[in-house]
Amino acid sequence: MRHLTDADVSGVVGLGGTLLGSSNRCNPRKFHPSTGANHHDHVSSLLPPDAPIDVTDRCLATLRAHRVDTLVVVGGDGTMTIAEDFAKQGVRVIGVPKTIDNDLPCTDLTFGFLTAVATATDALDRVHTTGKSHHRAMVVETMGRNAGWLALFAGVASGADVILLPEIPFSLESVCATVAERQRSRKGYSILAVAEGAKPVGGMQTVARFDPASPDPVRLGGIGALLGKQIEDRTGVETRITVLGHIQRGGAPIAADRVLATQFGAHAVQLLEAGAASRLVVWREGRVSDVALADAAGKQRLVPLDDHLIAAAREIGTSFGD
Repeated sequence: MRHLTDADVSGVVGLGGTLLGSSNRCNPRKFHPSTGANHHDHVSSLLPPDAPIDVTDRCLATLRAHRVDTLVVVGGDGTMTIAEDFAKQGVRVIGVPKTIDNDLPCTDLTFGFLTAVATATDALDRVHTTGKSHHRAMVVETMGRNAGWLALFAGVASGADVILLPEIPFSLESVCATVAERQRSRKGYSILAVAEGAKPVGGMQTVARFDPASPDPVRLGGIGALLGKQIEDRTGVETRITVLGHIQRGGAPIAADRVLATQFGAHAVQLLEAGAASRLVVWREGRVSDVALADAAGKQRLVPLDDHLIAAAREIGTSFGD
């Protein structure tokens, strides 16, 4: 708990991250005491995880002890699912969408997404240089477990030749054919934007490791390296791989995200002043509004196969590996 004053938040619009701190491992419904309670304790992090327990009652007691009657919860699909649990316990909750994955239902945009797109686009732009100079295939792995919005937007913005999304299983033969065709042409190089959750037709997502103490224990990663080797082996085209990882999650927000976050925050306060509860602030059809929090909890917004941006990319010759 920390009491925030005007001075604490002055200038915060230009900062990334959070003043209060956060965790994606401490779901109150599935809490692992040895890993979640003492995150500064290096010894506890080496112990095997305990069986998860439900500590919602402790959270509610903390809110009562500090006389907190309302939570303004900022986050993505996992956060809103937990927020809905608190709402069912009688806590007044207002949700504000923030995730670089842009995968929260009911809203067209979440703040953080456009900044991550700008970062990924810049990285993709930069690999054009070495790709073109050395006639290589350049594979850039972005974040995106189940929803490929980040790879889609950054791929289109950077003019990627191949964009691979979790929603569209890819054919290795199709990807290699695109690379080989470009190699034979005057273009002579290829740029591939690949979401970490992309998978081949009939195959599985590439798993980097398992974290049994996490509410979501599967950690994806490695599809870029795997695909790069397969492309090089099959086509003979020299291939280089770049994994953006957490570079996409940091840094100062771009102007569009600052404006969006300000609008979201202002609307959240208006909902509080109006006595609303269990509402989620959203951006729909070019303006801020709100929906029932339950409409978004426990769900993900995936890229629809008929999305207009996919159609536009196909029109200019972008391959989705299908």
